Amino acid sequence: MCLGIPGKILEIRDDDSVLMGKVEFGGIAKDVCLVYLPEVQVGDYVLVHTGFALSRIDQREAEEIFSYIEQICELSDVGPDAEQGPAATTSGTEPTQ
Repeated sequence: MCLGIPGKILEIRDDDSVLMGKVEFGGIAKDVCLVYLPEVQVGDYVLVHTGFALSRIDQREAEEIFSYIEQICELSDVGPDAEQGPAATTSGTEPTQ
């Protein structure tokens, strides 16, 4: 299974005949290879996997994906066990035999 992360193209450049771009992911900008999407433009949203932009998506779809990611992060931080991990779910008593 692959995980593609949405990002917004901030700039596009040609690095030694390889189409590259600076793509922003929630405030963090990374260099991404754009060779599979030569038609993209600054301001477009793309799905990126392992440093390659694999598909162009619209802003609404990108925002929806960001919302899902945010919900997952919030759920992982909820509850008394979030800080202590799985070990906190045990009662500390051993079963009797």
